[in-house]
Amino acid sequence: MKKLFAFALCLTLGLTYSFAQEQVKEAVEKTAVEGPVMEFTSTEVDYGNIIQESDPFRFFDFTNTGTAPLVIKHAKGSCGCTVPTYPKEPILPGESAQIKVRYDTKRVGPFTKTVTLTTNEGVEKRILRIKGKVAAKPAEAEAVPAAAPNILNGSGN
Repeated sequence: MKKLFAFALCLTLGLTYSFAQEQVKEAVEKTAVEGPVMEFTSTEVDYGNIIQESDPFRFFDFTNTGTAPLVIKHAKGSCGCTVPTYPKEPILPGESAQIKVRYDTKRVGPFTKTVTLTTNEGVEKRILRIKGKVAAKPAEAEAVPAAAPNILNGSGN
């Protein structure tokens, strides 16, 4: 009789525990995806080592993995040399888009800059980073004189 009672008690506790875990899991899944959610492929872009006046544009790809349209209210670079361009229209659930960032590659030297996004998601602000190093353009070779003497014809002085 004691063994039967112990078995019934263990079975009841096990079932109660498993049902409680499922309910918690469902509650977490529901709250995790409510509203817009901005999921980036990467929040940092490395320009690497580039030459002065190289291609200034880089892109941050993202998807709205939430359940409501995502609206980017504002995007601001950390200085005037970093200019973001973002979609003005809402990004629907499941859709992807890009934020285009222009860095002034005329400036020589290493850089690390940020772009701060303000959206309608639960996160107050999102920070994207760009970094790299701009090297000065190589000096151009001196041009050949236009009226070079022709040594072969004997017209040289």
